[in-house]
Amino acid sequence: MTGTAPPPPGPAPGGPAGHSATGRPAEPPTDPLAGDDDLVFAALADRTRRDLLDALAARGRATATELAAALPVTRQAVAKHLAVLRRARLISGTRNGREVHYSLRPGRLAATAGRLSRLAAAWEGRLALRRCPEGGAPPR
Repeated sequence: MTGTAPPPPGPAPGGPAGHSATGRPAEPPTDPLAGDDDLVFAALADRTRRDLLDALAARGRATATELAAALPVTRQAVAKHLAVLRRARLISGTRNGREVHYSLRPGRLAATAGRLSRLAAAWEGRLALRRCPEGGAPPR
């Protein structure tokens, strides 16, 4: 009987278990929400979604229909954008009869902003070292 042999047991193609695709040990995230940053950045990359967040910040709570009335897109498009924002955990929805009332979850955005601030501070320190003349103090 001829055929292809099953793959040998062992680590996944990305590297040994517990290692990244680069072969370095995978580091556990220090922030439990760190893995969601990509979802947050993807959600914030779209102008309409940022407009929806602004509208929710101004109103406090709103339905998809109420939000669509203030934007140049259909209610169905708003609903799809709201789904992306929910997956990123930037908003929450509470069902009230047939309607869902959406509101901001500011903690998620604050967590991502905090990570960006820490990253910026780390890079600022690295760049300050590069701007220093040998043995000198960083410019002020």
